[in-house]
Amino acid sequence: MKPEELRYTKDHEWASAPKDGVSKVGISHHAQSELGDIVYIELGDCRAVSQGEACSTVESVKAASDIYAPLAGVISTFNQALGDEPGLVNEDPYGRGWLFEIKVADPKAFDELMTYDQYQEYLASK
Repeated sequence: MKPEELRYTKDHEWASAPKDGVSKVGISHHAQSELGDIVYIELGDCRAVSQGEACSTVESVKAASDIYAPLAGVISTFNQALGDEPGLVNEDPYGRGWLFEIKVADPKAFDELMTYDQYQEYLASK
């Protein structure tokens, strides 16, 4: 996926446009670089989540960080490859390093997240 095609949260999660009602979710390049080498990812439960709800944890050599659902819905799949290779998030945060898929409750909510350009402006303002 291209970063310009995704939408972002202020907590640095990204979401892909829902396809058949399902959106992929990960963390931004900025987030993974701030965390440093990722050593463990807690693959949570497949369950219903509210927008902004903590639903997973990423641990790095520097810190542990909660991952928040960028959209409300039902988490349907976690990226099982991250159990053996959590570093995929560092290597390819917009591709093989995705975290989970969510069956989105309201696809229109995707449009309310920040565009790539808005996210870049947000990062520049911090």
